[in-house]
Formats: sequence, structure tokens, C-alpha cells
Amino acid sequence: MGYSGNIVEEIKSRCNIVDVIGRTVSLKKMGINHKGLCPFHNEKTPSFIVSEERQHFTCYGCGATGDVIEFVQRYHNLDFFGAVERLAGEYGIDLEKSGYAGEGKKERLYEINREAAAYFYKVFTENKNPGRDYMEKRGFTTSTLRKFGIGYADPEWHSLYEYLTAKGVEKEHLLALGLISESKGKLYDKYRNRVMFPIINTRGKVIGFGGRAIGDDTPKYLNSQESSVFLKKNNLYGLNLTRQEINKEDCAILVEGYIDVMSLYHHGVRNVAASLGTALTENQAAMLKRYTSNIVLSYDADSAGQAATLRGMDILYNAGCKVRVLHQEECKDPDEYIKKNGKEAFLDLVKVAKPFAEYKLDLLRDNSNISTTEGRVNYLKAAAKILKALSPIEADAYVRKIAAETRISEGAIRQEIFGRQNADVIEREQQQKTFTEKKLQSVAKGHGTPIERNLIKLMLVKSDYVPKLEPYVDAFKDPDCFHIYQIIRNLYLPDEEIDTRRIFDSLLEEEAITLKDIMENVQLADKDSHVFEDCIDRIKGSAKNRRMNEIIEMLSVLDEEKDGTAVVALTKELQELQREKNRGEII
Repeated sequence: MGYSGNIVEEIKSRCNIVDVIGRTVSLKKMGINHKGLCPFHNEKTPSFIVSEERQHFTCYGCGATGDVIEFVQRYHNLDFFGAVERLAGEYGIDLEKSGYAGEGKKERLYEINREAAAYFYKVFTENKNPGRDYMEKRGFTTSTLRKFGIGYADPEWHSLYEYLTAKGVEKEHLLALGLISESKGKLYDKYRNRVMFPIINTRGKVIGFGGRAIGDDTPKYLNSQESSVFLKKNNLYGLNLTRQEINKEDCAILVEGYIDVMSLYHHGVRNVAASLGTALTENQAAMLKRYTSNIVLSYDADSAGQAATLRGMDILYNAGCKVRVLHQEECKDPDEYIKKNGKEAFLDLVKVAKPFAEYKLDLLRDNSNISTTEGRVNYLKAAAKILKALSPIEADAYVRKIAAETRISEGAIRQEIFGRQNADVIEREQQQKTFTEKKLQSVAKGHGTPIERNLIKLMLVKSDYVPKLEPYVDAFKDPDCFHIYQIIRNLYLPDEEIDTRRIFDSLLEEEAITLKDIMENVQLADKDSHVFEDCIDRIKGSAKNRRMNEIIEMLSVLDEEKDGTAVVALTKELQELQREKNRGEII
């Protein structure tokens, strides 16, 4: 099911990719192509190329590539169908007359749901009713209620059924959508005396409903049954209104229910969504990740909410999201908290939300007796299982914290997590990483980058490094450091150390201050070979990064047909450099 090839081809032929992209990206003509800053990753040097001739875009920085539909999907966070509909609307293309295939039945169901939502909204707004009273008592304004399309199903048994069948809607469709039920051959409205929350997908289609009982009727919330247009696992409530704000804030606050979404939205917290009365699914996590990788879970504070948090955070973490958990102990849910304390207080809670592992470890510790030896051991074994799911770098920070809490050595904790051999390797790698980072930090009282300062210190400690640095003389960009290097190179004699007094005799006052600062503050700690190798790796990495930028510049002005051989060779070279960078071989 989907759009036919005809409609896709018509959109591609009618929508000039340069015009479409040019609305959001500043493009500059370069030869036969257009170039600009990529909208999909941060960059200072343009690597985003748009070919009008091929109606295609490519970013040589992040690898994004595709046609006009792919661009609209990526830029506006839409699925394929959403991108097609957006472009068709902008260019006046009638989908139904242009080869819309396979969606006829679904479109009919969407239309029926839309009619039902309009009916519920009309009942809610035209006359005083218990549903409207209930929502107004909850503090919602007319504006917010309209925004979410809130409706009301009256207490009668056949109101919706009679309204829709009078419009020619088939009972089979009403049964399929769960708008009516059948018992002993009799048909009746499924939703009665309930506040109605239409569930709308990111394409603006009404796919289902949630009905909140007024009074003591059960169940408290009654949701649409699954159908060809409504799969709970594939949708999130409120995302049709909030996805742009989620993308803008680069953060999604995930709550449990309809009211929580509306309440946060009403109080100005717009980057919010909710799962649909079910445990968070992998599909929902993937949907959220289209807009952001940063997720804050703000579920109810009761035991059910805590269990849902633990399940949800694992699914989000496994989907590659950075998960944090908001703690609101004094109130039962986000709705109550924001009404009591306001937007700013809620956002302050978001700022201090606990990271994935910290939340799990704190919960574990609160339920463990670490004042006893047995309690500490049990806590450690359970904590090790949590940390084993993390990367070694992530786990390392928590190892130190747990060691301090339990008075058990870091080495023993690492062995429990990774096994003895792996723990030893990880600890050595961490120590080397910490050492390298410290050595490359600038203590800059004088001039020079960390690399320049380290290289000068290396030559002073061991003159054997002087000839080794000949191929890398371009690393000395700072004038003071370059002059110091020149003097050292001129004074160098094989098998003899450099006489620092003679260097100082040849320096200006400011250059002498730089050299003195390097001698006193740059420490190699008997790790000179490691520091030298790291500096050379970084120098080579910078050269390769410059080469990538040069290739991108050349590709932006070459003609693929006339300069085909050069384009292929340069693209191959660029791809290899990008693979090296992705493998971490280019620093």
C-alpha cells in the first residue's frame, strides 16, 4: 500500500530540488552545482552539494544524500508519505487524481474518524455538558481544548451511530474502527459519557480515540481498538502538535497520559508526548528518535509508573537514546506538579533529571542495605549487571562512585562487571586516556597549542626527536614556537642534547617567556614516546581533515560528465578518509 510510481515521479518532475532546498538552506552557485552549509550536521565549511541537473543532494561531511522527497523527509522530520503530501500540497498536485494507489480504504477510515471527532467536538462545545465541566475544572482553557480537538460522547446509546449512518457510513467500518460495539445482534455506541481525546498521527489523520470516563464508570480510560489505521505501538499522543518543538529543543519529555500532555502543553512546555495506554515500544522509541535522541521520562510517581519507567528506559537506551528520568516525589504526576509549581519549576526538574544508569543505581541502592557486608555484596552484584550494559567509558564514572559508597576497590568492581582480564585492559586504557588528555591540555602562560608545546618539550628532553619532526614542521603555527623550533633545529647535533642556554640567548623576551613556561609546566612523566605518537597522530589527522575539505571544494565545482574520472577518484579518496575518521583513526 502506498503512493504509485506515477505520483512520485510527478512530484520529482514538478519540484525543482534547488528551489525546495533553497527555501531553508542558503545555496551558492559553484560551477554546475550549488553549495551550502549542511542542515543535517554542524559545519563551518560548506560540504553540502545540490545538483540541479541530477535533482539530487549530497553532503560530503555527514553522508546525507537523496532526492527532493528524501530532503523533505529529513529536514521536516516526516515519513515518506508525509513528505509526498507536503510537496504535493505546496505544488498544487492532486493526490487522488494523480495516481494515489492502495490507500482508498484507509482514506475512507480516516475520513470516518474525522467525522466522529468533529461530532464529539460539536457536542462538547455547543451545549453545557459534564465533559466540558470536567475539563474546565481541570484548568484547561478554550484555546487548549480546541488545539487538541477535545470532544464529548453523551450518555445515549446510539447518538454517534445514528449521526454517522445518516451520513452513509457503513456499520462494518464503524465496527472495524471500534466506534460502535455489537452484542446479541444489537449495535450501540462504544463511547458514552466520556471526554474524547482524538489521536492524530504526524500526517494530521485522526487514527483513533481515547475516552475518559466521567464519574465512576469503568474502565477509567477506554482506547480505540487496533485497526488498519491505528496501531498503538506505532504512534504517540500529541506528537502531531509537538514534534517541531521536540526537534527545536532537541529533547522530548515522555509522559504517561493524555491529560499530562495537555497540561504541560497548556503551561508552555511544548516538547512533550505520551505513549498510548501501553508500555513503550521499540517502534515508538524509533519514532521519537527521528526528532531527538534526548528523552526525559516523566511518568507517574506510583509503583506502576516506576515499573513503566524501568521498562521504557531500557527500550530507549537500546534504541540509542540518551535517557534521563525526572523525579517528582511530592506529586503523583506531571499534571499535578506543573499546576502546583508552574512551568519554571518543572523545567528546573528537567534540568536535573537523572541519567539512565544513575536512576537505576539509586533505585537499587535505596532498596539495598549497604551498611552490612552482605548488603554491599548483593548491591554490587546487581549494580554490575546494570553497568555491564553500558560502554566501558560510561561505566567507569559509576565504578568510582560505587567504590566510594561501598568501600570496595575499583578493581574488584571492574572485575565483577567485565571479568578479570577485560577489567585490567580497560583500566590501563582509561589511565592512558587520562594521561594523554592531561598532557595535551594547554597551561598557556606563554604561547602555542598543546601539540606545539609538547613537541618543543620533547626535543628538549631528547634531541633524537629533532630529526623525527622534520616532516611535521608545519605543525608549528605560532610564531614564537616556530622560532624556538628553528633555533633548536639549528643547534641540533647527533648524539648530543640541546644546550638550552644557547636557545635563550637567541630569543626575544616574549619568546623566552614561552620557552620558560614550556620547560616548567609541560610534564611528560616518562611517557615521551606516547606523547610523541599522540602528537603525530593529531598532526596527521589535521592534515587529513584539511584534505577532506579540499576534496569537497573540488567536487562542488567539477562536472560529473566532463570530469568523470577525477570525480570518481576524488570520491573514492574522500570515502576512504571518512571511513578512517569513523573508525577513529583520524583525530
